[in-house]
Amino acid sequence: MSATAATMAQIPAAPATQKGRMIGYFAMVIGMFMAILDIQIVSSSLAEIQAGLSASADEISWVQTSYLIAEVIMIPFSGYLSRLLSTRVLFTISAASFTLASLGCAMATNLETMIVLRALQGFLGGAMIPTVFASTYMMFPREKMAGATVIIGLVATLAPTIGPTFGGYLTQLFSWHWLFLINIVPGIIVCLLVWNFIDIDKPNYALLKGFDYIGLGALAVFLGSLEYVLEEGTRNDWFADAAIRNFAVACGIGAVLFFWRSLTYANPIVDLKAFRNRNFATGCLFSLTIGIGLYGLVYLLPLYLGRVRGLNSLQIGEVMFVTGLAQFMSAPMAGILARKVDPRPVLAFGFALLGASTWIMTGLTGDWQFDELLLPQIMRGAALMFCIVPINVIALGTLPQDELKNASGLYNLTRNLGGAFGLAAINTIMTERTNFHWNRLVDFVNPGRVEVQQYIDSIANMFGDRTAADQTAFAMKMLGNKVQAQAYIMSFIDVFVILSVLFFVAAIAVVFAQRPKPAPAGAGGGH
Repeated sequence: MSATAATMAQIPAAPATQKGRMIGYFAMVIGMFMAILDIQIVSSSLAEIQAGLSASADEISWVQTSYLIAEVIMIPFSGYLSRLLSTRVLFTISAASFTLASLGCAMATNLETMIVLRALQGFLGGAMIPTVFASTYMMFPREKMAGATVIIGLVATLAPTIGPTFGGYLTQLFSWHWLFLINIVPGIIVCLLVWNFIDIDKPNYALLKGFDYIGLGALAVFLGSLEYVLEEGTRNDWFADAAIRNFAVACGIGAVLFFWRSLTYANPIVDLKAFRNRNFATGCLFSLTIGIGLYGLVYLLPLYLGRVRGLNSLQIGEVMFVTGLAQFMSAPMAGILARKVDPRPVLAFGFALLGASTWIMTGLTGDWQFDELLLPQIMRGAALMFCIVPINVIALGTLPQDELKNASGLYNLTRNLGGAFGLAAINTIMTERTNFHWNRLVDFVNPGRVEVQQYIDSIANMFGDRTAADQTAFAMKMLGNKVQAQAYIMSFIDVFVILSVLFFVAAIAVVFAQRPKPAPAGAGGGH
């Protein structure tokens, strides 16, 4: 018997005590944290991985893209697998596979191996995220659900926030291999605890009868192609690139086939009937919106601090730390409100606060640093908690338990797709608006204007040891760089304006959600 098997045999299997369930649940939450963190942890260290694997700049992006494509396919598929295998078996397999794939990534010596292992890591580990959300509503009685919802909400928002900074810190302190090695010990512990302390449902092997292979293939083509188009579109000039056009066509065909099978097949891979629940449908739209805000702002601020302010990953982490701290500080209040009051006003307040935080950012200049970013980051951290907790309650809190597993996968998928749509839109808007502002600013820096000529002369005179032609050329280059920087900052402002409008509209749209009705006695409780 192996050491792991011996250890597992020594722990009593799935005790029916509240303490045992809590141990298993917190282990699942840690596993979910690892899976979400791994989406972002690599992003700040792609240059180091590129050097270590002797890859090109175009090729290395697949280390991230392969993970995201594989994960986005697994998330909706996980509901079917959870019903087939049981929560305990699926989560243990997912955590163990994720851990082994992490070890493989750390040992990879070439790009091809890394891409395959990252795809396995994303696909097999992706089941942990929706499984935790579904288990929360299966394990806890109504009066204790608010606290559990706060925990998973905090994890779902905190992991992307600290991911890039934590990854940069590990790479600078040790090496890029530790981006993956950091998963090994927690992964083993999670596997042991979940296997021995979680037993909330039974497998249903009858689902294997009539397995929808066509639906699964359509799901993979639809979501995989969609994720590729969103990830690579901006980099490859969208539909000017043949590969983007081909994947867009594949996405459309896969989507039509997937929805047809899901709506007509007797045993579909993904059951869409949860969308008949008005609160679930509106909750998914809010989840899509919060995905745009969460991943978009995690991307924008480090981009500004790195490219405009010239900070390294550790310095960026010190600035971004405020958001995570605000999330921790506001989590208890979000939990109290979720338990005591109608979640809709809380959600409206959260979106309004998030919109206010991005509106403050519309005053951005090239000199902003910690002091200027302090207030909007505090507001953003608190707003994320006041959004994600009530969204969880609105979307999942009123569904019957037999729909929770499928619904949880769909719900988490919308947040990931929101992030993908948001990043694609942000990159596209910034590219277009930077060019727009550059063209407008160039009109104002015409050397024929007296003020502009005086500025050029003042710079040129600083380099009296050069020829007149060199002085002028250098002054023009400095002026061009200054104009480019201003155009870039103005594009940031445009994005923050658009995000502000989006969040304010979402705050108003909360009126379309119904107040979640209390669950019937005994519903949603544990064993």
